[in-house]
Amino acid sequence: MTLNRDRNPRTPPPPAGLRRYLPWIIGAAALLIILLLLTRCGSRNDVAPAVPAEPVAPAATEPVLPGDAASGVSGLDAYLGGTEAAPRTFAFERVHFDTGSSTIRPQDRPEIQAVAGVLNRYPNARVRLYGYADARGGDAANRTLAQARADVVRSALTAAGVDARRIEALSGGETNPVDSNATAGGLAENRRTELVVVQR
Repeated sequence: MTLNRDRNPRTPPPPAGLRRYLPWIIGAAALLIILLLLTRCGSRNDVAPAVPAEPVAPAATEPVLPGDAASGVSGLDAYLGGTEAAPRTFAFERVHFDTGSSTIRPQDRPEIQAVAGVLNRYPNARVRLYGYADARGGDAANRTLAQARADVVRSALTAAGVDARRIEALSGGETNPVDSNATAGGLAENRRTELVVVQR
């Protein structure tokens, strides 16, 4: 009788069918152990809490521009490069005015520059700018202030190279509010300028 010296005579060999699946079983067991260790490490109470990152303000060179919400400059650009019929209105996302003012704020200039860049790429496009005011003040004063806001945005676009003959500036007064005039935030949203593409 010959003994196999490589095998412990006390341990019987695994059945033939099991031997074929043994590497898979060992691999699955190892994977389960690793997952168990990872989940236990992740749930320990002595791990330092993650420090939330500081909110990052959007870069001035990448403004959110008129168009569908959060569409960015690509919204206006895609519209002008597409085939959708005119007219279409685009609300400036950032171009708002201080109370009683028609001065463009420094933080709003990058958006106007980006809009000018898009309009310069589409020289056949004609647009209408509507300035708006909140509901404070008289109707006549608000119409005048809203016109001044449209005019100043028009001037900024023409200073950036857009042909003035392609831009019409109009007053929307306090009509067509986009937010409530009963809150400070709503009033600020209503002191705005909108751009309407009237010709592609």
